[in-house]
Amino acid sequence: VNDKLASIGEKIGITKFQRIDANYVASYIHGANRIGVLVGLSKASADAGKDVAMQIAAMNPVAVDPESVPQATIDRERAIVTEQIQADPKMAGKPAEMISKIADGKLNSFFKEQTLVAQPFVKDAGKTVSEHLKSIDSELKVVDFKRVALG
Repeated sequence: VNDKLASIGEKIGITKFQRIDANYVASYIHGANRIGVLVGLSKASADAGKDVAMQIAAMNPVAVDPESVPQATIDRERAIVTEQIQADPKMAGKPAEMISKIADGKLNSFFKEQTLVAQPFVKDAGKTVSEHLKSIDSELKVVDFKRVALG
């Protein structure tokens, strides 16, 4: 890194470093270099890697799948939806068990919208990202991703 910085002649500091451990890593830069994405796949597939990286740039998922959503995010979302349900006049006097089930349903909707593999694929809304990858190769999976946006 220092050799490259010396050849450029600019003082540049690295403030953040992220690593993806995967068999194949694809990259994508979107819109005037404002959004950058790295996506790690279980197998090499340049086309699938670019498509999934474009999906990440466009949809900004919070995690690869529901299992990898941080517990703090789940707790925050559960609190938000529970508060919304309790504030609804139609829900007044409903049992706590019913409110909990409604909150679970809203959390499942959150997972479909905010986790990469459950999102509708941007190039074919009839498929999820997971289904798109399986149509290419049954063993092709997203291992990890990093999305960076300027501004």
